[in-house]
Amino acid sequence: MSVTSNESSNQANSKTSSPFSSITINSKTVLGFVAFQFALVGLSAYLTYDHYVSPALLSNSISQKSEFLSNQQTQVDSLKQQTSAQLQVLAQRMGTLTARMNRIDALGERLAKTADYNEFNFGQLPAVGGPEQYSGISQSSELIALLSQMDALVEHIDSQQAQLTLLETVMLNHEIHEDSLIAGRPINKGWLSSLYGMRNDPFNGKLTMHKGVDFAGTDGDDVMATGAGVVTWSGRRYGYGLLVEIDHGAGLKTRYAHAKELKVNVGDVISKGEVIALMGNTGRSTGAHVHYEVLNKDKQINPRKYIYR
Repeated sequence: MSVTSNESSNQANSKTSSPFSSITINSKTVLGFVAFQFALVGLSAYLTYDHYVSPALLSNSISQKSEFLSNQQTQVDSLKQQTSAQLQVLAQRMGTLTARMNRIDALGERLAKTADYNEFNFGQLPAVGGPEQYSGISQSSELIALLSQMDALVEHIDSQQAQLTLLETVMLNHEIHEDSLIAGRPINKGWLSSLYGMRNDPFNGKLTMHKGVDFAGTDGDDVMATGAGVVTWSGRRYGYGLLVEIDHGAGLKTRYAHAKELKVNVGDVISKGEVIALMGNTGRSTGAHVHYEVLNKDKQINPRKYIYR
């Protein structure tokens, strides 16, 4: 009977206890709860990062890309400037080459016509050809090679021009010889006032050898060279006054005395008909005129045949 009474008492107590008294709390439950709390914290941190930190990083990335593009644009502008400068150099060199080639072409045409070399046509480019070859070099290296070739071409043109000039001198030697031939009068206007030979000296009246001819004119008239040559005297000489002497080669010289003013200097190369002095009255002279002499191996000869040549 006592046992039955105790069991009844226990049953009554179980009915009146808390509803949560039947829940068993163990270690697994605690760990699951803690993990759930950490998950909530992680989700909150992720949402905060996604909304606040990510835009800042995105802005920083955009700024870096903008700076990179700006640097790229600066490099492109610099490359354009360098290319423009290189093109200007090429244009200048091509202009120089063109000018020199034009002179060479003109000289070549003249030589071809003079020598009657019909096979030379300086008005057209020479025929060239050959298969195309791949160079295998970069554009910058190709530009450097092109500039080097142009420099070499300039040197070659200079050499060719010098040789052509020498060839012209040899081929046209007969023209130079004709130009150096003494001929004509040393004045444009005036008259022959005294011949070569014996005459009475105008100052003392004695019979004296006159080793030239006199051409009278107006003070200041032009005095011209009767042939091409090199000036060997330009200055004052006793008896002659202001004198010009020209060496024409082959032992021939001419003298032009009593000038008012000299127009040339020693060493000047004179062409035929060039004005070398102005007519005057210096030295042993009685009026404005030019005393004209022709010398052969430093000895005066009668210039008559040269005057009327």
